[in-house]
Amino acid sequence: MDQWVSWCLVALPMLPVLSAIVAPLAGTDRPARAGRISVAMLVATCATALALLVVVLQVPQERAALAQLGPAVLLLDHLAVAMAVLVSAISLVVHVYALHYMADEPGYARFFALLDLMTAVILLMVTAGDLLTLLAAWFLIGVLLFFLLGFDASRKASGRYAFWTFLTYRVGDLPLVGATLLLWHGYGTTQLPELFARISANPNVELGEVAVVPLAALLLALAAFARSAQFFMHTWLPYTMDGPTPVSALMHAGIVNAGGFLFNRFAPVFIHAPDVLHLSFVVGVVTALTGSALMLTQNDVKKSLGYSTMGQMGFMIMECGLGAFSLAVYHLIAHGLFKATLFLGSGSVIGDTRRDDGVPPDDIYTFVVERRPLRAVKVPWLLAALITVLVPALMLGLSHWMVAEDFFHKQGAVVLLFFGWVTGAQAFFSIHKLPSENPWRSLTMILLSFLIVVVGYALIAHAFETFLYPDPDLRDAIYAAAGINALAFDVLVVFLTLVLVGAWLVTFYAESLELEGRPGTLWNAIYLNLYTLFTREFYVSDVYTQLARGALTAAKRVNIWLRWV
Repeated sequence: MDQWVSWCLVALPMLPVLSAIVAPLAGTDRPARAGRISVAMLVATCATALALLVVVLQVPQERAALAQLGPAVLLLDHLAVAMAVLVSAISLVVHVYALHYMADEPGYARFFALLDLMTAVILLMVTAGDLLTLLAAWFLIGVLLFFLLGFDASRKASGRYAFWTFLTYRVGDLPLVGATLLLWHGYGTTQLPELFARISANPNVELGEVAVVPLAALLLALAAFARSAQFFMHTWLPYTMDGPTPVSALMHAGIVNAGGFLFNRFAPVFIHAPDVLHLSFVVGVVTALTGSALMLTQNDVKKSLGYSTMGQMGFMIMECGLGAFSLAVYHLIAHGLFKATLFLGSGSVIGDTRRDDGVPPDDIYTFVVERRPLRAVKVPWLLAALITVLVPALMLGLSHWMVAEDFFHKQGAVVLLFFGWVTGAQAFFSIHKLPSENPWRSLTMILLSFLIVVVGYALIAHAFETFLYPDPDLRDAIYAAAGINALAFDVLVVFLTLVLVGAWLVTFYAESLELEGRPGTLWNAIYLNLYTLFTREFYVSDVYTQLARGALTAAKRVNIWLRWV
């Protein structure tokens, strides 16, 4: 049985690699054949991942399997198999979708080969059993993503944004390299199970009077921030949407979500670095708020989905910062599934639009692009504002009653509360701004679906926690390291309430005064300036552009100076 498991573990990343070699060769004269071979190999990969899931469910968590793939060491545990099933399933759907979506594009077989290689590298990352394998897979993901995003060489914008993403990834790789070197030299091993055992036995190892574990945890967190598009390191994500739609969908199978995976893989490291977890919580909160706000101001469907991903990744990092590591894994799995579906659906919408010579008389287009209301029937702002604040609190109480009595004590409350508030604010703001013939029916359906999603979210996440971390002592240690004091918790809740209520007040006064024919009022000016700030994406991209131009100018001057030296 152990030998069979090892062979399946090795086959998991090797099957897509084999497909990447065979499919282009078989599709030299018939490109469609390459796509079919690639899909068949992905079916086998997905079946292998499901078989490993069945095996893992039948053995204790402590019996993690190790396999050798050349110089690489592969690890099979609950986290690895959960991510492998997600990656292979989404990749299979993307491959099937790309069969027809990319049929008219040049380089059809090459595209499927790149998709296969990306799938293989992501699977190698999630099953990596040593530091060097993880680092190599982490690096190769950025390289392959560059070629996928710049697949259409005729589009200069695609190439420019692909290179931008490549540079961001290379900068984000440096902290992971530093963490790898620190842990390797500090504990004398690269294999993850042995490394974690040594850290648990002696977490206070120092190198040159520098504590290894806290510094390594900080570097790991920075690498996760860059890969998961956290604020100030997010500018690459919205602009990758210029690439092929299947690539955008595949990114959510394990590329953007890699930050949450990294936190969970190195959970034994983070439990000894509470300050890093607190920093992660703050970064996640800022990113979730920023990404959610920016999503509401976009008129490009894929760019809006990109900023939505940014906000969801903020939620994920925030959950890690609160010690809810398993909740972050469940979040990234759920997000990967529904966001990949949305991206594939957006591709169909874009295709239909391209085939239409004129602008379709669509209400959504009229509202989003032309920025003008449709009908006068809207949900009252006061009702929407009250529901935004009160409904998540009600759902929090229900989840507390249905899940566990110590739900509040584990700080999971703030995760659910924050998620409910921000998501509810997005939904109700959209209903308020976008009139419909029957807004009350729309509001009722949103409330019911919101109730089901949030309560189900809490229930399933609680069960998922016991799947990933069956050891209650480890779970308690994670929550203890990430715990925040009661005063900070109360201040955070009050602050979020004021932010949401303040946003509703600005919206109400701006709209009311505009209807009264007073567009030059203070409230209207505040509203317009905030809207400009959001549409310009907080000018972060502008700052990076100026820094890049300054660096190029300085490089040119240095080059000229060196010629005369």
